[in-house]
Amino acid sequence: MKKYRVGIIGATGMVGQRFATLLADHPWFDVTVLAASPRSAGQTYEQAAGHRWAMQAPMPEKMKKMVIVDASDVKTVAAQADFVFCAVDMPKPDIRALEEAYARAECPVVSNNSANRFTPDVPMIIPELNADHTAVIPYQRKRLGTKRGFIAVKSNCSLQSYVPALYPLSRFGIEQVLVCTYQAISGAGKTFERWPEMIDNVIPYIGGEEQKSEQEPLKIWGRIENGVIVPASSPAFTAQCLRVPVTDGHFAAVFVRFAQKPEKEEILEAWRTFSGEPQRLALPSAPKQFLHYFEEDNMPQTRLHRDLEGGMAISLGRLRADTQYDYKFVGLSHNTLRGAAGGAVLLAELLCAQGYID
Repeated sequence: MKKYRVGIIGATGMVGQRFATLLADHPWFDVTVLAASPRSAGQTYEQAAGHRWAMQAPMPEKMKKMVIVDASDVKTVAAQADFVFCAVDMPKPDIRALEEAYARAECPVVSNNSANRFTPDVPMIIPELNADHTAVIPYQRKRLGTKRGFIAVKSNCSLQSYVPALYPLSRFGIEQVLVCTYQAISGAGKTFERWPEMIDNVIPYIGGEEQKSEQEPLKIWGRIENGVIVPASSPAFTAQCLRVPVTDGHFAAVFVRFAQKPEKEEILEAWRTFSGEPQRLALPSAPKQFLHYFEEDNMPQTRLHRDLEGGMAISLGRLRADTQYDYKFVGLSHNTLRGAAGGAVLLAELLCAQGYID
């Protein structure tokens, strides 16, 4: 496999730092440029981010002395990268404009941001579920007037804790889903040192999160029609999202109603045997077993299982009949690995394997 030159836009933030650690020894990707806000531009990565490094792994040695480029200097960044990962902290209109500027500069963008998730011709992909949505990219390129440039995005981090478990059950006719997510503080880009108010505390509100949790799954379930992705009209999702005092790992309590109620064993078999394009292609970041089900009543647990298969697998448990819905279960995903940077890296691997980043 050829090596791709890769840039990280928003390299100093928490997700950018996670990208740095994941890409330090990646077999396909070589980080050649780091970009961030004007206040960090001109400093080395160590100078700009070292004092607020939030990862357990140390800053990669080979990136410490790399000089940060202003992310708005699209021409300079694009000249040094075959594609870029984007994880900037800016107002959504500014992010949309920045990502489109890179795409128009013929530099593909794999985005961790939410700004373009509902742009109709931008694929929003969980690689195991809707890898076929990359087929919308030629239509997007036509709109942008590009040959190489395009934008692809990953979905909201909390979706990983429940949507992958539901998707393989589509053949049973999922009608309604109620989900309550219990989300780690790293999802807000925080640590306990920087957010002491979260210690011994639960906050029952995360801005915009419930709308994303209810609407984004329908785009993942959607279809390509006339050059855009048309979101599905069902299942119907309702969500409640809470911030809890956990460093990493988003948990979900899920309730689901089917048109044709399956047997419990059918659900477990669907989970056990489910895999997608990342497994078929043996992509470097793909978990060997995507969905892991735990029989023990007190499993999965955040501290024990968030790092399963490098933090890229989904942990499930407590599947049982419900008195109002057909079934209920719990799910767990690592929000900054599978849910953020790791999911974007896997998406980039998929795009490379499919030939969209040549």
